[in-house]
Amino acid sequence: MDDSLLGLLRFGPDGWGDELLAGLRITLLLALTTAPVGLVLGFCLALMRRSDNARLRVPATIFTTIFKGLPELITLFIVYYGLSMAIRWVLSFVTSVHIEISAFLAGVIALGAVSASFASEVFMGALNGINRGQVEAAEALGLGRWPILRKILIPQVMRLALPGLSNLWLVLLKDTALVSVIALPDLLRRTFIAVGSTKEPFFFFTVAIVIYFIISLVSMAILALLEARFSRGYAR
Repeated sequence: MDDSLLGLLRFGPDGWGDELLAGLRITLLLALTTAPVGLVLGFCLALMRRSDNARLRVPATIFTTIFKGLPELITLFIVYYGLSMAIRWVLSFVTSVHIEISAFLAGVIALGAVSASFASEVFMGALNGINRGQVEAAEALGLGRWPILRKILIPQVMRLALPGLSNLWLVLLKDTALVSVIALPDLLRRTFIAVGSTKEPFFFFTVAIVIYFIISLVSMAILALLEARFSRGYAR
């Protein structure tokens, strides 16, 4: 590769290395912030959808149906623009303070909702794979709901759900690129700025591809270790 192109990745005022690194930091921060939101909310949605109480089951089913059906980009626009307008409208009755949702928070809410919807399906499948007799035996021994959830359900659910959740994490990593359309300076947004300034689209998009690929490889290695950890003691 031409040394002059490699020079564009230098750190400092003459290169774009620090800008791309800052964009990578925001991309990873967004993904790492959104993932726990999606996991916790997805697990709660799965439990609600399995409930015999219609007041829990119906709202959870409607939530997952909506956010599984909407494109992620439209969901992002609805949260970033629509939720901000709704908050300002509600607050207009009590105060004149202008409040606007940040691009980062909008990304967490939108991608978290979509991720939770798909994660709930993964958790539903994992919960269905656990023998109901284990829960009944625990109840017969006098264990409460929280000990049953913590000691019996969650360890087995994680073992069964990890393959599906691993795929959702990789999808989430790629979906973080969508926040560039609402001006969050993530890796892709910084790449577009570098392309516009240097007129070297092929070089900078290749660099971005390599960075995303490396993140995916590292993620897959870590997830493989987690799957091995949760599968200890189980025959394959």
